[in-house]
Amino acid sequence: MEEKRFGVIGYALAPKKQNSFIRDSLVSLAKSRGIELVRVNSEKALADQGPFDCVLHKLYGDDWKRQLREFQARYPNAVILDAPEAIERLHNRISMLQVVSELKIEDRTETFGIPKQIVIYDKETLLDPQAWESLKFPVIAKPLVADGSAKSHKMALVFTRDALNKLKPPIVLQEFVNHGGVIFKVYVVGEHVRCVKRKSLPDVSKEKALGVSEDLLSFSQVSNLANHDALSDSDGYYQLMHLDDTEMPPNAFVVDIARGLRQALKLNLFNFDVIRDARYGNRYLIIDINYFPGYAKMPGYEAVLTEFFCDVMFQKQHEGDVPAPKEKEEYLQV
Repeated sequence: MEEKRFGVIGYALAPKKQNSFIRDSLVSLAKSRGIELVRVNSEKALADQGPFDCVLHKLYGDDWKRQLREFQARYPNAVILDAPEAIERLHNRISMLQVVSELKIEDRTETFGIPKQIVIYDKETLLDPQAWESLKFPVIAKPLVADGSAKSHKMALVFTRDALNKLKPPIVLQEFVNHGGVIFKVYVVGEHVRCVKRKSLPDVSKEKALGVSEDLLSFSQVSNLANHDALSDSDGYYQLMHLDDTEMPPNAFVVDIARGLRQALKLNLFNFDVIRDARYGNRYLIIDINYFPGYAKMPGYEAVLTEFFCDVMFQKQHEGDVPAPKEKEEYLQV
Protein backbone atom coordinates (compact mmCIF):
# COMPACT_ATOMS: atom_id res chain seq x y z
CA MET A 1 0.00 0.00 0.00
CA GLU A 2 1.47 3.35 -1.02
CA GLU A 3 2.15 5.80 1.82
CA LYS A 4 0.02 8.90 1.92
CA ARG A 5 2.09 11.92 0.94
CA PHE A 6 1.09 15.01 2.88
CA GLY A 7 3.84 17.36 1.75
CA VAL A 8 7.51 17.86 0.90
CA ILE A 9 9.70 20.11 3.04
CA GLY A 10 13.05 21.18 1.68
CA TYR A 11 15.58 21.99 4.40
CA ALA A 12 18.52 24.33 3.85
CA LEU A 13 20.80 24.25 6.85
CA ALA A 14 24.49 24.68 7.58
CA PRO A 15 26.28 21.31 7.96
CA LYS A 16 26.53 21.50 11.77
CA LYS A 17 22.86 22.41 12.09
CA GLN A 18 21.85 19.71 9.67
CA ASN A 19 23.76 17.06 11.61
CA SER A 20 22.15 18.00 14.92
CA PHE A 21 18.60 18.58 13.67
CA ILE A 22 17.97 16.18 10.78
CA ARG A 23 18.19 12.91 12.64
CA ASP A 24 16.88 9.56 11.43
CA SER A 25 14.32 9.61 14.23
CA LEU A 26 12.86 12.88 12.93
CA VAL A 27 12.92 11.82 9.28
CA SER A 28 11.20 8.50 10.10
CA LEU A 29 8.50 10.04 12.26
CA ALA A 30 7.79 12.77 9.71
CA LYS A 31 7.60 10.17 6.95
CA SER A 32 5.10 8.12 8.95
CA ARG A 33 2.84 11.20 8.90
CA GLY A 34 3.29 11.74 5.17
CA ILE A 35 5.93 14.48 5.45
CA GLU A 36 9.04 14.03 3.32
CA LEU A 37 12.15 15.93 4.40
CA VAL A 38 14.49 16.65 1.46
CA ARG A 39 17.87 18.33 1.65
CA VAL A 40 18.27 21.42 -0.52
CA ASN A 41 21.31 21.11 -2.79
CA SER A 42 23.49 24.14 -2.05
CA GLU A 43 25.18 23.85 -5.44
CA LYS A 44 21.95 24.34 -7.38
CA ALA A 45 19.53 27.25 -7.49
CA LEU A 46 16.71 26.80 -4.99
CA ALA A 47 14.05 27.67 -7.59
CA ASP A 48 15.26 24.81 -9.80
CA GLN A 49 14.74 22.24 -7.05
CA GLY A 50 11.70 20.59 -5.60
CA PRO A 51 9.01 21.52 -5.96
CA PHE A 52 8.72 21.98 -2.21
CA ASP A 53 5.56 22.74 -0.28
CA CYS A 54 7.71 24.40 2.34
CA VAL A 55 11.31 25.55 2.73
CA LEU A 56 12.80 25.24 6.20
CA HIS A 57 16.02 27.24 6.41
CA LYS A 58 18.70 28.80 8.53
CA LEU A 59 21.08 30.29 6.00
CA TYR A 60 22.05 33.93 5.65
CA GLY A 61 23.46 36.33 3.09
CA ASP A 62 22.21 38.35 0.13
CA ASP A 63 22.53 35.45 -2.31
CA TRP A 64 20.35 33.21 -0.18
CA LYS A 65 17.72 35.93 0.23
CA ARG A 66 17.70 36.37 -3.55
CA GLN A 67 17.21 32.63 -4.01
CA LEU A 68 14.28 32.66 -1.60
CA ARG A 69 12.65 35.53 -3.50
CA GLU A 70 13.07 33.71 -6.82
CA PHE A 71 11.68 30.51 -5.33
CA GLN A 72 8.69 32.37 -3.89
CA ALA A 73 8.04 34.01 -7.26
CA ARG A 74 7.98 30.63 -8.98
CA TYR A 75 6.03 28.89 -6.21
CA PRO A 76 3.87 31.60 -4.60
CA ASN A 77 1.92 29.09 -2.50
CA ALA A 78 5.03 27.61 -0.88
CA VAL A 79 5.65 28.38 2.79
CA ILE A 80 9.00 29.88 3.83
CA LEU A 81 10.00 29.19 7.42
CA ASP A 82 10.77 31.86 8.31
CA ALA A 83 10.91 35.18 6.43
CA PRO A 84 14.51 36.51 6.30
CA GLU A 85 13.34 40.02 7.21
CA ALA A 86 11.76 38.73 10.41
CA ILE A 87 14.80 36.62 11.29
CA GLU A 88 17.16 39.57 10.92
CA ARG A 89 15.50 41.39 13.80
CA LEU A 90 17.02 38.78 16.10
CA HIS A 91 20.52 39.46 14.76
CA ASN A 92 20.71 42.66 16.81
CA ARG A 93 20.54 42.28 20.59
CA ILE A 94 18.81 45.63 21.00
CA SER A 95 16.06 45.22 18.39
CA MET A 96 15.73 41.61 19.56
CA LEU A 97 14.43 42.58 22.99
CA GLN A 98 12.63 45.77 22.04
CA VAL A 99 9.74 43.59 20.96
CA VAL A 100 9.16 42.62 24.61
CA SER A 101 7.91 46.13 25.36
CA GLU A 102 5.26 45.68 22.67
CA LEU A 103 3.64 42.73 24.43
CA LYS A 104 0.34 43.20 26.23
CA ILE A 105 -0.52 40.49 28.74
CA GLU A 106 -3.42 41.31 31.03
CA ASP A 107 -5.02 39.82 34.12
CA ARG A 108 -1.81 38.24 35.40
CA THR A 109 -0.20 38.56 38.82
CA GLU A 110 3.19 37.96 37.18
CA THR A 111 5.07 40.80 35.54
CA PHE A 112 7.76 40.67 32.88
CA GLY A 113 10.31 42.84 31.12
CA ILE A 114 14.00 42.87 30.22
CA PRO A 115 17.08 43.69 32.30
CA LYS A 116 18.38 47.25 32.15
CA GLN A 117 20.82 47.45 29.24
CA ILE A 118 22.68 49.90 27.03
CA VAL A 119 24.51 49.60 23.73
CA ILE A 120 28.09 50.79 23.33
CA TYR A 121 29.17 51.40 19.74
CA ASP A 122 32.76 52.59 20.20
CA LYS A 123 35.71 52.58 22.61
CA GLU A 124 35.35 56.26 23.40
CA THR A 125 31.84 55.76 24.73
CA LEU A 126 32.93 52.65 26.60
CA LEU A 127 35.50 54.66 28.53
CA ASP A 128 33.04 57.47 29.29
CA PRO A 129 31.59 56.86 32.79
CA GLN A 130 28.49 58.90 31.96
CA ALA A 131 27.52 56.37 29.28
CA TRP A 132 26.99 53.52 31.73
CA GLU A 133 26.68 55.22 35.12
CA SER A 134 23.04 54.09 35.40
CA LEU A 135 24.07 50.42 35.36
CA LYS A 136 24.80 48.44 38.50
CA PHE A 137 27.70 45.98 38.39
CA PRO A 138 28.19 43.15 37.68
CA VAL A 139 27.02 43.35 34.07
CA ILE A 140 27.03 40.86 31.22
CA ALA A 141 28.73 42.10 28.06
CA LYS A 142 27.39 40.62 24.83
CA PRO A 143 28.29 41.34 21.19
CA LEU A 144 25.69 43.57 19.57
CA VAL A 145 25.47 41.19 16.62
CA ALA A 146 23.72 37.88 17.36
CA ASP A 147 23.99 35.99 14.09
CA GLY A 148 24.78 32.55 15.48
CA SER A 149 28.49 32.77 14.73
CA ALA A 150 31.08 31.71 17.31
CA LYS A 151 32.02 35.36 17.79
CA SER A 152 28.44 36.34 18.62
CA HIS A 153 28.41 33.82 21.50
CA LYS A 154 31.47 35.30 23.22
CA MET A 155 30.21 37.01 26.34
CA ALA A 156 31.70 38.18 29.61
CA LEU A 157 30.58 38.72 33.16
CA VAL A 158 32.10 42.04 34.18
CA PHE A 159 32.45 42.74 37.89
CA THR A 160 34.09 46.17 37.90
CA ARG A 161 34.08 49.35 35.86
CA ASP A 162 37.84 49.09 35.42
CA ALA A 163 37.37 45.88 33.40
CA LEU A 164 35.33 47.61 30.71
CA ASN A 165 38.47 48.65 28.84
CA LYS A 166 39.08 44.96 28.07
CA LEU A 167 35.93 44.82 25.94
CA LYS A 168 35.63 45.40 22.21
CA PRO A 169 32.60 47.39 20.99
CA PRO A 170 30.02 47.26 19.57
CA ILE A 171 28.59 45.53 22.62
CA VAL A 172 25.51 45.44 24.79
CA LEU A 173 25.95 45.82 28.54
CA GLN A 174 23.13 44.07 30.36
CA GLU A 175 22.71 44.37 34.10
CA PHE A 176 23.19 41.02 35.80
CA VAL A 177 20.16 40.03 37.88
CA ASN A 178 20.34 37.34 40.53
CA HIS A 179 17.91 34.60 39.56
CA GLY A 180 18.56 31.58 41.75
CA GLY A 181 20.96 29.93 39.32
CA VAL A 182 18.14 28.72 37.06
CA ILE A 183 17.22 29.76 33.53
CA PHE A 184 13.99 28.80 31.79
CA LYS A 185 14.33 28.05 28.11
CA VAL A 186 11.06 28.32 26.23
CA TYR A 187 10.95 26.62 22.83
CA VAL A 188 8.35 27.81 20.34
CA VAL A 189 7.47 25.66 17.33
CA GLY A 190 4.50 27.26 15.65
CA GLU A 191 1.56 26.61 17.96
CA HIS A 192 3.61 24.42 20.28
CA VAL A 193 5.30 25.79 23.40
CA ARG A 194 7.63 23.79 25.59
CA CYS A 195 9.44 25.12 28.65
CA VAL A 196 12.45 23.46 30.26
CA LYS A 197 14.77 24.58 33.03
CA ARG A 198 18.54 24.55 33.12
CA LYS A 199 21.27 25.56 35.54
CA SER A 200 22.47 29.09 34.98
CA LEU A 201 24.98 31.50 36.48
CA PRO A 202 24.99 31.40 40.27
CA ASP A 203 23.76 34.41 42.16
CA VAL A 204 26.48 36.96 42.83
CA SER A 205 26.48 38.65 46.23
CA LYS A 206 28.32 41.90 46.86
CA GLU A 207 30.86 39.95 48.89
CA LYS A 208 31.47 37.43 46.11
CA ALA A 209 31.75 40.21 43.53
CA LEU A 210 34.44 41.90 45.60
CA GLY A 211 36.28 38.66 46.23
CA VAL A 212 36.60 37.24 42.72
CA SER A 213 40.11 36.62 41.44
CA GLU A 214 39.30 38.15 38.05
CA ASP A 215 37.34 41.29 37.27
CA LEU A 216 36.09 39.85 33.96
CA LEU A 217 35.11 36.30 33.12
CA SER A 218 34.73 35.33 29.47
CA PHE A 219 32.38 32.55 28.42
CA SER A 220 30.44 31.33 25.40
CA GLN A 221 27.43 29.80 27.11
CA VAL A 222 25.81 30.36 30.46
CA SER A 223 26.11 26.67 31.33
CA ASN A 224 29.88 26.82 30.78
CA LEU A 225 30.41 29.63 33.25
CA ALA A 226 28.66 27.73 36.01
CA ASN A 227 31.83 25.67 36.47
CA HIS A 228 34.32 28.51 36.11
CA ASP A 229 37.06 28.51 38.75
CA ALA A 230 36.58 32.16 39.61
CA LEU A 231 32.98 31.41 40.51
CA SER A 232 33.83 28.13 42.15
CA ASP A 233 31.33 26.07 44.07
CA SER A 234 33.35 26.39 47.25
CA ASP A 235 30.23 27.41 49.14
CA GLY A 236 28.34 24.40 47.78
CA TYR A 237 25.94 26.54 45.74
CA TYR A 238 25.22 23.91 43.10
CA GLN A 239 25.46 21.00 45.53
CA LEU A 240 22.70 22.55 47.62
CA MET A 241 20.59 23.58 44.65
CA HIS A 242 18.26 20.91 43.31
CA LEU A 243 16.96 21.85 39.89
CA ASP A 244 13.91 19.62 40.36
CA ASP A 245 12.84 21.75 43.31
CA THR A 246 12.72 24.92 41.26
CA GLU A 247 9.15 25.95 40.51
CA MET A 248 8.33 26.42 36.84
CA PRO A 249 6.75 29.68 35.67
CA PRO A 250 2.95 29.46 35.37
CA ASN A 251 1.99 27.64 32.17
CA ALA A 252 -0.54 30.17 30.94
CA PHE A 253 1.85 33.05 31.58
CA VAL A 254 4.64 31.54 29.49
CA VAL A 255 2.23 30.56 26.71
CA ASP A 256 0.88 34.13 26.64
CA ILE A 257 4.40 35.51 26.25
CA ALA A 258 5.20 32.95 23.55
CA ARG A 259 2.04 33.84 21.65
CA GLY A 260 2.80 37.56 21.93
CA LEU A 261 6.39 37.15 20.77
CA ARG A 262 5.35 34.94 17.87
CA GLN A 263 2.86 37.52 16.65
CA ALA A 264 5.18 40.49 17.15
CA LEU A 265 8.23 38.80 15.62
CA LYS A 266 6.28 37.07 12.84
CA LEU A 267 8.33 33.94 13.48
CA ASN A 268 7.38 30.31 14.01
CA LEU A 269 10.70 28.81 15.09
CA PHE A 270 12.53 30.38 18.03
CA ASN A 271 13.23 30.11 21.71
CA PHE A 272 13.61 32.67 24.43
CA ASP A 273 15.47 32.61 27.74
CA VAL A 274 13.67 33.73 30.87
CA ILE A 275 14.93 34.27 34.41
CA ARG A 276 12.96 34.89 37.59
CA ASP A 277 14.18 37.99 39.42
CA ALA A 278 15.31 36.79 42.85
CA ARG A 279 14.18 40.09 44.39
CA TYR A 280 10.58 39.61 43.31
CA GLY A 281 9.11 36.12 43.10
CA ASN A 282 6.59 37.01 40.40
CA ARG A 283 8.78 39.10 38.08
CA TYR A 284 10.36 37.49 35.02
CA LEU A 285 12.97 38.91 32.67
CA ILE A 286 13.50 37.88 29.06
CA ILE A 287 17.22 38.01 28.38
CA ASP A 288 17.66 36.46 24.94
CA ILE A 289 15.73 35.31 21.85
CA ASN A 290 17.17 32.92 19.28
CA TYR A 291 15.94 31.88 15.85
CA PHE A 292 15.73 28.15 15.06
CA PRO A 293 17.55 27.03 18.22
CA GLY A 294 18.96 23.60 19.02
CA TYR A 295 15.63 21.79 19.11
CA ALA A 296 17.36 18.42 19.37
CA LYS A 297 18.25 19.39 22.97
CA MET A 298 14.54 19.45 23.72
CA PRO A 299 13.37 15.97 24.79
CA GLY A 300 10.88 14.54 22.31
CA TYR A 301 11.63 17.22 19.71
CA GLU A 302 10.80 14.83 16.87
CA ALA A 303 7.13 14.62 17.84
CA VAL A 304 6.81 18.39 18.35
CA LEU A 305 8.43 19.24 15.00
CA THR A 306 6.48 16.58 13.12
CA GLU A 307 3.21 17.87 14.55
CA PHE A 308 4.20 21.37 13.48
CA PHE A 309 5.06 20.21 9.95
CA CYS A 310 1.61 18.64 9.72
CA ASP A 311 0.05 21.88 10.99
CA VAL A 312 1.85 23.81 8.26
CA MET A 313 0.79 21.40 5.52
CA PHE A 314 -2.81 21.29 6.73
CA GLN A 315 -3.03 25.07 6.94
CA LYS A 316 -1.40 25.47 3.53
CA GLN A 317 -3.92 23.14 1.93
CA HIS A 318 -6.94 24.67 3.61
CA GLU A 319 -6.06 28.34 4.10
CA GLY A 320 -2.84 28.90 2.19
CA ASP A 321 -0.91 30.22 5.15
CA VAL A 322 1.02 29.23 8.27
CA PRO A 323 -1.06 28.27 11.34
CA ALA A 324 -2.53 31.03 13.45
CA PRO A 325 -0.99 31.28 16.93
CA LYS A 326 -3.15 29.21 19.28
CA GLU A 327 -0.36 27.92 21.44
CA LYS A 328 -0.49 24.44 22.89
CA GLU A 329 0.81 24.08 26.42
CA GLU A 330 3.47 21.38 26.51
CA TYR A 331 5.69 21.64 29.57
CA LEU A 332 8.60 19.42 30.34
CA GLN A 333 10.66 19.69 33.50
CA VAL A 334 14.28 18.77 32.76
